[in-house]
This record gives sequence, structure tokens and C-alpha cells, in this order.
Amino acid sequence: MIKAVLFDMDGVIVDTEPLHKKAYYLMFDHYNIKVSKSLFETYTGKSTIDVCKALCTVFNLEIAPESLVQKKRAFFKDLFFNDESLQLIEGVLDLIKDYYKNKLTLVLASSASMTTINNVFSRFNLDRYFKAKISGADLKASKPHPEIFEKAAKLAGFPQENCIVIEDSTNGILAAKAAGSFCIGFDSFHSKNQDYSKADLVVTDFKAIHFNKIKSIT
Repeated sequence: MIKAVLFDMDGVIVDTEPLHKKAYYLMFDHYNIKVSKSLFETYTGKSTIDVCKALCTVFNLEIAPESLVQKKRAFFKDLFFNDESLQLIEGVLDLIKDYYKNKLTLVLASSASMTTINNVFSRFNLDRYFKAKISGADLKASKPHPEIFEKAAKLAGFPQENCIVIEDSTNGILAAKAAGSFCIGFDSFHSKNQDYSKADLVVTDFKAIHFNKIKSIT
């Protein structure tokens, strides 16, 4: 029986992906790195430090990955506070309120930095609904490694079989399944060219997974 829901953030709760993409490409331009669209899409769901480590390897950069991270985050911070396009994903606030009303424990498990997570939660007043938040940037391993969802379940206080994960990326879905959770793949137009084949359930509208429709799936 479902006791907890572990939410990804980017592409599920809020669409910061366009801002992240803008910030990454501003950073690429700053360091004169030519990153193809296909290569960039393979990094979806990974932490910024892991992306930057991969870039240093792929492009044989002599720059420290941490320097790339700092530059990208500086660009993102400016966009976050000045780009008015940032909004919650349609229907997600109603979904969060529905789960909260039905006594489900909610935990945020995102690859974003905790600073970004806190900024999003503050801007949209979400802290009241969530028991805990965890950032993959603070962990040893990135999605598709299951560490983030293993720790999120512990923060929720329930075993994996009583948790469901809502994810929109290939790496996030693989991480959820590796952790042993039931995974709902949110197939959004915000997340391009992701593989949802490993998800237990795939939806395109949050109304399809309100509490009364999923309360008996696990």
C-alpha cells in the first residue's frame, strides 16, 4: 500500500529545464565547448558536477569540473530570478495537495542543488507539503544510481515497496527501479527524447494519478 511519494523536481514539479539548458549553453559558450544536442540529452537527470566531469573527459579540458559548475550555477541563478517563464508544471500543485490531504508522506528527491531546490520551494510555497528534501548534488552517486531514492525512502520512513516515485527522465526512472520502487513516468513535452519503457506506469496528465486512482497499485 502506498505510504509515500518521492518526487523528482525538474520536469515534474517545475520546469527549470529550459533555464538549466540556457545556463549550460551560456557556460559552454564561455569555455568555447561545442556540445551537440544528442550529447546534451544524455545528461538529463544527472547532477551538475557529474555533467561537468563528463564534459572535462569528453573534451579533454584542463579546467577543473568545479569551475564549470560555478560558472553554470552563476548563469542559472541570474536566469532563475529574472526569467519570468519559470512556472509550476500544469496540474502538479493539485496533485501535491491531493496526496497531502490523503496523508501520503511527500519527499523531494532531485539532482538539482539544494540552493535551487530551496529557491523553487520558497518561490512556490511548497515546503508545507513535504516532509523532506534531498539533493543528488550532495550524494556520492548520480541517477541512474539508486542512492537518492534509497535515502529518500529512509527520510520518508517507509520501505521501498510502500513508496512510489514520479520521474520524467531516463536516468531517474532507472534509479527508481534500481532502488526497488514503483515508478510513474511523467511523459512531458518538457522532457525530450527520454526512455519511459522501464517505468511501471506512464502518464501525460497528473489527473491520471490522483490518490483515488493509484491508492491500490502497490
